[in-house]
Amino acid sequence: MERIPISVEGYSRMKAELERLKKERPDVIEAIRLAREEGDLSENAGYEAAKERQGMLEAKISYIESRMPAYNVVDLASLEGDKIIYGATVRLADLESGEERRYTLLGPDETDFAPRDSGAVSVYSPVGRALLGKEEGDEVVVNAPRGRIHYEIKEISFLGPVIPAL
Repeated sequence: MERIPISVEGYSRMKAELERLKKERPDVIEAIRLAREEGDLSENAGYEAAKERQGMLEAKISYIESRMPAYNVVDLASLEGDKIIYGATVRLADLESGEERRYTLLGPDETDFAPRDSGAVSVYSPVGRALLGKEEGDEVVVNAPRGRIHYEIKEISFLGPVIPAL
């Protein structure tokens, strides 16, 4: 099983999300029960909506439960180095426009928990894959939806946790 990197804070958020979803189950079951009591299920929009909600809820619970054993929990406060790895914050310069960007490489299941201004991207995204293993001064090409972007790595830092603790 491939290990999935996740920060201590990201793991805590995923556990909390799983608990929240499981607590939602009884409400969904009750909504289905009440909708059934309304009669003909073939034309019962409330029943269909409740069943759809249940399906999405169970799929999300199953997804998280299937990933929990694969998580490699990393304390971002303990990271350092000269190469770009999971947890690094990278300042890049677009070689064409000169525009600078900042990205923090996180796991695929935790980027949504990071503040918008953190520049959080998944290590599995096109940007993340292009940056992993590189050093300051290296040039990288990112195959983005808008085309190929050429960057120079200006700075690599390790700022510690990006996701606020619960």
